Amino acid sequence: MEQEHGSFERFLTWTSHLGISDSPTTNTDQSQHSLSSLGHSLCVSTFPHSGGRGLGAVRDLKRGEIILRVPKSALMTSESVIMEDKKLCLAVNRHSSLSSVQILTVCLLYEVGKGKTSRWHPYLVHLPQSYDLLAMFGEFEKQALQVDEAMWVTEKAVQKAKSEWKEAHALMEDLMFKPQLLTFKAWVWAAATISSRTLHIPWDEAGCLCPVGDLFNYDAPGEELSGVEDVDHFLSNGDMNVVIDEGQIDFNSQRLTDGGFEEDANAYCFYARTNYKKGDQVLLCYGTYTNLELLEHYGFLLQENPNDKIFIPLEPAMYTSTSWSKESLYIHPNGKPSFALLAALRLWATPHNKRRSIGHLAYSGSQLSADNEIIVMKWLSKTCDAVLKNMPTSIEDDTLLLNALDCSQDFITFMKIVKLMSSRDEVYTFLEAHNITDALSFCDTISSKKTRRSMDRWKLAVLWRLRYKRVLVDCISYCNGILDSFMK
Repeated sequence: MEQEHGSFERFLTWTSHLGISDSPTTNTDQSQHSLSSLGHSLCVSTFPHSGGRGLGAVRDLKRGEIILRVPKSALMTSESVIMEDKKLCLAVNRHSSLSSVQILTVCLLYEVGKGKTSRWHPYLVHLPQSYDLLAMFGEFEKQALQVDEAMWVTEKAVQKAKSEWKEAHALMEDLMFKPQLLTFKAWVWAAATISSRTLHIPWDEAGCLCPVGDLFNYDAPGEELSGVEDVDHFLSNGDMNVVIDEGQIDFNSQRLTDGGFEEDANAYCFYARTNYKKGDQVLLCYGTYTNLELLEHYGFLLQENPNDKIFIPLEPAMYTSTSWSKESLYIHPNGKPSFALLAALRLWATPHNKRRSIGHLAYSGSQLSADNEIIVMKWLSKTCDAVLKNMPTSIEDDTLLLNALDCSQDFITFMKIVKLMSSRDEVYTFLEAHNITDALSFCDTISSKKTRRSMDRWKLAVLWRLRYKRVLVDCISYCNGILDSFMK
């Protein structure tokens, strides 16, 4: 532990020499002679229940004040790596069909292959050794998600990673990569690093790797307008006169919303997104994401995500009854159907010959009639209930399974909790796949990094599906509440 702490202190000294600083002033000479890039505003801390290693406030911070500067010269980009290596530059030029993300992924692996001779070695050795993005999920973890949409997104992520690896293989061979760096395992690690840690820069779509700046953990968007959800909020409150500046809503939001590269400072500048007290974890918003998108791009999810969306199967006629996109037909985390979903269902429940005359009412968020609303709520409640009953496991079993996984260091306790579950097939499948037959083999296997990583991803899948099911239950309660109001 002391060795790891010392290594990280050396890393922070290295970053200070690059001019990275959390000082409120812009005295770069002072920061470059400092023993650490942190200490004026931030410090590295561990937050066990909210992201693990992250950055904490060493003093009270005010919303909007600058808390970190990272000079352009300290950003790891395709350009900064290629400019320093003629061999790499010539090779990349021979493979111009590759995307900017593929090129940055190759550049990252190229620098890893240099070992201690790489300029970026002090940074590279502190990157995570593994990630939990969907592209790294195996078949078991994919099936554990249970929902068709989530399993399809996972399969697509895995296939995309494999396709991009195969396309870039010729370039990596051209650069004479070591055999271990030519593997899909190495590629998906590098691709996950790029996906989860890069920040937006205006001159390269792939973004940049930012030493120290990539230690901030995620905070979901708060009161500020963040996209479709805010429009839905305004419309669901019946305010059709609100004027929304399209420039204010970025539907393809940049990766980081609490910082950016500033030309006049020639640095990536980070700002406090709210007021922080000394000791608080300082968070940044990377953008608006559902939990499935967070899993796909970053490898984590939020217990309470105000931007989550739950999709349920709809009948084909429901999609054609409205001009709303499929992506807008969802259920909110609190169980309420989105504005667009309600409008689509109300129009679907209306006879074809009457839709044109009352369509404007549906699009304004108005109930069309008591009978129409009852049909909509009954259908929505029945569909959510059917989805729940069709799931392989119940909410109760999923909750028990999470408790068991939290006790996975103790085989006896683990199995005691498992035996309380009504459906144990999933657990037995995992144990069989890892050749676990008793307490001894359990302890030996769980201690392996591969099995531990698989169990961590399994837990993420269970957390995601449990949240999905709970939203369906809340939606049923919402619908029943509406139906009850018509009975009074």
